[in-house]
Formats: sequence, C-alpha cells, structure tokens
Amino acid sequence: MKKVFTREFIIGLSVIGAIVILFFGIDYLKGINLFKPANFYVASYSNVAGLEVAAPVTIDGYKVGQVREINFNYENPGHIDVLLALNKSLRIPEDSKAVIATTLLSGAYVEIKLGKSTKMVEVGSKIEGSVTPDMMASISDNLLPSVGSILPKVDSLLSSLNTLVSDPALLKSVQRLDGITNDLSQATNGLSAVMKRDVPRLMGSTGRTAANLDTITRNLGELSLQLKQLPIGATVDNVNELTGNLAKFSNQLNNPNSTLGMLMNDPELYERINKVSADIDSLLIDIQKNPKRYISIKLL
Repeated sequence: MKKVFTREFIIGLSVIGAIVILFFGIDYLKGINLFKPANFYVASYSNVAGLEVAAPVTIDGYKVGQVREINFNYENPGHIDVLLALNKSLRIPEDSKAVIATTLLSGAYVEIKLGKSTKMVEVGSKIEGSVTPDMMASISDNLLPSVGSILPKVDSLLSSLNTLVSDPALLKSVQRLDGITNDLSQATNGLSAVMKRDVPRLMGSTGRTAANLDTITRNLGELSLQLKQLPIGATVDNVNELTGNLAKFSNQLNNPNSTLGMLMNDPELYERINKVSADIDSLLIDIQKNPKRYISIKLL
C-alpha cells in the first residue's frame, strides 16, 4: 500500500506551517492581533515621518486601535494612505480628524480628534488626516532663526564687555571698592568691640532704671492707698457748707435791707461814718496837743 504522507509531504507541510507561524508571530511581536475584530478606516497624509506599522491610535490618550498598514498612493502622488484598525464598538463622527503626533520617547502615533457631528463615518471610509508640527522642525523653523539674529548681538555684547574689563578705570574702581570694603570691615569690628564693651554696662543701667521704676510704682501704689483712706467725703461736705455760707454772706452784702447791705449800699451812712472817724481823729490830735484841757491832775 502506497504511503499517503510521504517524507516530502511532511517536510513541505512543516515549512508551510513554519511560514504561517512566522507571519503571525511577526505581527504578534509588532502588537498586531489579527484575531481581534476591528473596524478599518483610511487616513491620507502628505508626510508620515516617524509613523510605523503597529503604532498606537489614541483618543485623549487612551489607545483605541493601531496602524495596520502604510501605503503610498500611486494614483494620487504626494499622498500616503494609512490603514487604521479601531475597536469594533467605536464610532467616528464625520468632522473628526486623525492627527499624526510625535513624542521624544515613543515616536509617532495617531491621535483621533473626535468631532461633534451626529453623522458617523462609515466603516472602511476615509477620515481627514493632518500632521502636527514636529518638535525638531519647530525648533529649526522658529528657534534657530531667532538664535541666528541674537548671535551678532551676543558678539557685540562680548566685545563691549571685553573693552569694559580691559579699561584701567574699572581696575581703579575695583581697588576703591576693596578699600571701601576694608573700611567697612574695620568699622564693623569697631562697632562690635563697642557693643561688647558698652552693651553690658547699658544693660546694667537699664536694670537699675527698671528697679527705680519698680520703686516709683510701689510708692504710687502706697500714695493711691493713702488717698483712698482720706475722708474725702467729709471734706467735700465741708467745702459745700463753706460755699453755702459764702453764698449767704454774698446775698446779705447784695441785699440793701440787711445791715451789711446798708453799710455797703447807703452813701449817707458811709459819709456819717467818715465824718465820725474824722471827728475822732481831730479829738485825738487835740488831746495830744492839749492834754490838760481834758485831764486834770490834783496833787494833795
């Protein structure tokens, strides 16, 4: 009986199996899962520098798929079609964009910017593609020209600085600053010595002053206690009584019907008193001149 599975057949079958395993193994190593269901979309770009097959496709940083193929569009030169394999349950609005972005560590990836349209892109259709400016290109286009324009100014600044440093006046100024610094150091040392010598004495005087203030405070406290013990109420009553008496006396003086008021307000009485006083004065003068007229002395 003729063998069905000859050695050649087994070898050929093994080779085919190895090729199939190698194909799926390479895709698996790339991160492509051929057995996972996915929806495919196409995005067209003019430049896909840094983008590779199996690169992640994300939405707001979350991975929703990967790049399955990158093909040059020979029918439309200048455009490169990228096949995107996205999660089966994901729906893409029509005004969405597939943006190629780059990072310094992980390379390029595709970021889906979801739109707000209520109409969804059909599976297998195209999504509008765009490319964010590359960081190094931005540096080359924006920063380097600015640096080029700054370099002549830096050169001029360094030249001016060199001229300034080589100026003898600057050296003299530095020497003067050294002298001023030395003077300040000596003044600081002198002030420190004065502080060490006089501050303890001043602190001692302050202590004595504080002791004197304590003594004065105690004396004021004793004086306040003595003032509290004085019969201030009786004194006030006496003052009030004296004030009342003075008021009565003032009223009597102002009353023309009282004795004191008549003496103060009656001019006739005043003139009589003056006349009597003048008569008494004349009588005393006459007695002094003629004592015998008024005094008789008989000797037995």
